[in-house]
Amino acid sequence: MAGRLAKELEEARSWGGARELRPLGGDVRRWGGILLPNNPPYNAGAFRFELSFSPHHPLSPPCATLCTPILHPAVDPEGRVCQPLTSPEHWVPSIRAVHVLQDLLLLLDTLDPQRVLRPDLARQLQEHPQEFLRRAEQHTRQHAERRPDPPAP
Repeated sequence: MAGRLAKELEEARSWGGARELRPLGGDVRRWGGILLPNNPPYNAGAFRFELSFSPHHPLSPPCATLCTPILHPAVDPEGRVCQPLTSPEHWVPSIRAVHVLQDLLLLLDTLDPQRVLRPDLARQLQEHPQEFLRRAEQHTRQHAERRPDPPAP
C-alpha cells in the first residue's frame, strides 16, 4: 500500500489545484496541503486540508478534512466534508487520491444543494444567496490562509 500511496502522492502533486502536498509527520497515509478554490466566495483564500488513508486503502476510502474554518453548507464546524465520492457505498478501489482532491476542490468551487452538512447555511444560501455569499467571503478573508504566489514557469 505504501508504494501505491507514494505514486498517488506524486500524481496529486502534479495536479495544480493543491499546493504544499506532503505526508504529515512522515506518514504516507496522512497527507496535508492547501486547496486553492477558483470561484467566489472561497477564492479569496487558501484552505488547509488533511487526507487520511486507512490501512485498508484502496479497499476503503480516504477521509478528507478541511483544517481551515470555512462557512460552507457541505462542511461541518469540525471540517468534516460531505463528499459522496468517499462514502463507503460509492467508493471503488480504482478511485485515485487525486480524484478525491479534485472532488474536494469542486465542492468548494460549486455550491451544491445536494451536499449538505449544515442545513442552516444551505437554507440561507437558497433563501438569501447574496447575503450568504457576502458572509462566506468575509469569513474566508478572516480565516483562510493567504493564497500562495503562482509557481514560476
